[in-house]
Amino acid sequence: MEKVVAVIMVGGPTKGTRFRPLSFNTPKPLFPLAGQPMVHHPISACKRIPNLAQIFLIGFYEEREFTLYVSSISNELKIPVRYLKEDKPHGSAGGLYYFRNIIMEDNPSHIFLLNCDVCCSFPLTDMLGNFPVPCKTLYTYQYDSPNINQMLVTVEAHKRYSGMGTVLVSAESANQFGELVADPITKELLHYTEKPETFVSDLINCGVYVFTPDIFTAIQEVSTHREDQANLRHLSSFETLQSPTSRALPQDFVRLDQDILSPFAGKKQLYTYETMDFWEQIKTPGMSLKCSGLYLAQFRYTSPDLLAGGDGTKSASIVGDVYVHPSAKVHPTAKIGPNVSISANVRIGAGVRLIGCIILDDVEVQENAVVINSIVGWKSSIGKWSRVQASSHIYFAGLADAQPYFSRPMETTTQSSELLSLVREAVIVEDEVVVINSIVLPNKTLNVSVQDEIIL
Repeated sequence: MEKVVAVIMVGGPTKGTRFRPLSFNTPKPLFPLAGQPMVHHPISACKRIPNLAQIFLIGFYEEREFTLYVSSISNELKIPVRYLKEDKPHGSAGGLYYFRNIIMEDNPSHIFLLNCDVCCSFPLTDMLGNFPVPCKTLYTYQYDSPNINQMLVTVEAHKRYSGMGTVLVSAESANQFGELVADPITKELLHYTEKPETFVSDLINCGVYVFTPDIFTAIQEVSTHREDQANLRHLSSFETLQSPTSRALPQDFVRLDQDILSPFAGKKQLYTYETMDFWEQIKTPGMSLKCSGLYLAQFRYTSPDLLAGGDGTKSASIVGDVYVHPSAKVHPTAKIGPNVSISANVRIGAGVRLIGCIILDDVEVQENAVVINSIVGWKSSIGKWSRVQASSHIYFAGLADAQPYFSRPMETTTQSSELLSLVREAVIVEDEVVVINSIVLPNKTLNVSVQDEIIL
């Protein structure tokens, strides 16, 4: 029986700076989205892969920061999950190669590689192609569910070809991602460019891959070539100036995009699988709100038991997709949703209204307070009749068929001033105070209203 392993790249404390201030005290991969740590969503997707032997998390956080979570998730999913700490950053492909002996312990036939800060439906089994072709035509399309409108290609996506790997792609128009060109018939990756300055294609790299063990040979070739280049003593000064990247990068630092995808494109080694479902990158606090909503919508089909319900009689009135931790206490007169995640030991008072927000552990939201499009940090308190929200022109609605619920300003904003309010740890917002589109750093007490400010 062929075994499969999964590797999830989680980065380290020097990465994910755009996610600050949320990642100052909590590793970004452990920040909760839809009530679960960010890394939990790709791990849960990996669990659905047939013949999965192990899941590896690779990064350069201290091991103690992941020990408790790795132990808990291994017991919950009944599958080994291990955290492997890099001694230094080795790059997205170099980190994989650094732990190659551990990854190959079970002699897997395929290796999934995922980035932790990707939000999507993770069609991993479809990428691998563990279902038969129903007829002799090359491609046949079917709709798996009219609710999510996801088009699945019923072909053996990766196994049909003898290539080294398959890349998950999505149709987007954005040059801040890797763009690629694929053969429309064979789906072979023909050309790849990382963050091009001009338009290349409307297909982008989603940061999810499946490889055969041949990927290790390819990475080794890059390292060997880089070493040979460094040892060449007859390079002219002109040639040296023309190849600064080769001289600047260490031999063991290998990037998956520039060093593997680009040079191997068009050589019948890499293929693509296009997802028709949602896809986002979780780079900023505002994107964490959006992606939390997307995962909540996905729970309708994957984990409906995690979604709360209530009609306002014996329990709070629930609108749309809402997650409430079992230890949270929510007053029956509160109205929650859509797109709300309430974490452990939260206390929600009478008449509270929550829309499009993440409420973290040990928060108290007192009577008749309103929280809209905001993140309320650990152990904070929102006073009676207070209001914490983004700018009033943001439009809120339930996620319909797993589509984003933010208006275009929220989708396109990437700076720290994006349209949300962020209240960090142990912040007290006193009664009848309004906080609009502001960031409040830890251990502050607000007794006056603020708008468009950063409270240090």
